[in-house]
Amino acid sequence: MELIDFHALAGAFHFIGASMDSWIWIVPGLLVGLMFSAVPGVTISMAMAIVLPLSIYMDFFPAIVFLTSVYTGGVFGGSVPAILMNIPGSPSSYATTFDGYQMTLQGKHSEALGYALFASTLCCMLGYIFLLFMIQPMAYVVIRIGPLEMVAVAVWGLLLLGSLGSEFITRGILSACFGILIGTIGMNTAGYVRGTMGNPYLMNGVSTIPAMIGLLAAGQLLTLATKDYIVDGNVSARSVSLRKILTGCMGVFQYPGVLLRGTIIGIILGIVPGVGSPVANLISYAETKRSSKDGDTFGTGNPKGVIGAESAVASGEGGAMATMLALGIPGHGAVAVLLAAFMMHNVVAGPSLIRQHKDMVYAIILNNIFQAACLLVVGLGFIYIASNLVRLRTRYIVPVVLVLATMGTYSIDGTIAGPITLFVFAVIGVGMVRYRYPVSATVVGILLGRTLETNAVLAYQVSGGSLSYFPQRPGAIGIIVVMVLSIGYNIWSKQRRERQRKLKIAQGIDVGPARPAH
Repeated sequence: MELIDFHALAGAFHFIGASMDSWIWIVPGLLVGLMFSAVPGVTISMAMAIVLPLSIYMDFFPAIVFLTSVYTGGVFGGSVPAILMNIPGSPSSYATTFDGYQMTLQGKHSEALGYALFASTLCCMLGYIFLLFMIQPMAYVVIRIGPLEMVAVAVWGLLLLGSLGSEFITRGILSACFGILIGTIGMNTAGYVRGTMGNPYLMNGVSTIPAMIGLLAAGQLLTLATKDYIVDGNVSARSVSLRKILTGCMGVFQYPGVLLRGTIIGIILGIVPGVGSPVANLISYAETKRSSKDGDTFGTGNPKGVIGAESAVASGEGGAMATMLALGIPGHGAVAVLLAAFMMHNVVAGPSLIRQHKDMVYAIILNNIFQAACLLVVGLGFIYIASNLVRLRTRYIVPVVLVLATMGTYSIDGTIAGPITLFVFAVIGVGMVRYRYPVSATVVGILLGRTLETNAVLAYQVSGGSLSYFPQRPGAIGIIVVMVLSIGYNIWSKQRRERQRKLKIAQGIDVGPARPAH
């Protein structure tokens, strides 16, 4: 099987050159994606759904260029509040908060945003270059991913909680179990209703975005309310420097291994329908921390944490597009909006599109590579303006964020259920922070709970409850083997570092306070 059809590729370049009106939509699309996704509660899919009606009045290719530009901008936009305020603009930017916000507290917000922007730009391009060469073989692989493989991925994500940090492992496990219980409220695929307490708003489960914002934002906003500025210290610590942003961009090249690892994880998990960038963001961060010699410094402002998290989110965009173009299957909400745009223009995504209009498919991919390059320029201007948040007093920031978060959660389904969910989980979040239960574990449990249960039920139905089904799924076995090896290596490396620490103490070397166990 040939990886690329050069005749169709030449046709794609001709098609792009002949459709000059599509180029004017790239920058507006990027700006829409950046601005919407930087608001907590407003997801990429929501931003794309809002501008979708505009695409009806465009030709097919300009419409797809506009919507994919919104997608590309939105992939990075959520990291801006994650780094500056410790509040992710979207679930995909959650792991970015771990080291990004710590860098902000150290007055390195410009560098942190530069790391995130360039990692996002570069890995987005790598993801689409991979898609350009692998769009045809991708259909063969994706069609063979079953529920058992999805269960293995979900379990892997949950077991990596230990790498996300908790002082007491029992509290981390309890927090994760609590998140899974929250994530499985409502009616499951077998028709059973759980935990709704007769409330019809809970039939479809707890809305993930309001719950996550409530858990993460509550404690952080209370912390901000006790300070005059996000960054303490003198005025110079709160300065915004384009030179430092560019320094952060160039600093990404110091960690090629982190970029490559995050890109691979993002592409693989982006391909799998239903997993998407939130899981890729967490797993890439955890794997970067596990494999780094300075893993103990993660969570204190290590740039590799920012790069590892953002690289997987950006490259996952290409993976998700692969599934949609090759099979016509949307991996998540944002790609579902793109699929709707295809249908509005009477274009059917899937194998028939690749067979009959391969030049069009290549043109879309090439244009997305160019969009990622444009994001570097547009994103620089955006984060230069956005990073001025650190110069504002928190008395102005906190109420604005609360209002925007409330409006964003209301806009999800247009009912009061969103703000109520936000308030309830804000109270829960404050309690968890007060009694030192890791909020991160609960968030991961909520994100993966429904995926774990749904696919476990499907796997049981397909297998009929027989263990002989396992040998028939080598992909799931491979994921489990990698998971066991990864966790085993993690335990071994932690024990080795602890032995080295004790040896230095015995030799009278000051090693500082012990890091809390995960």
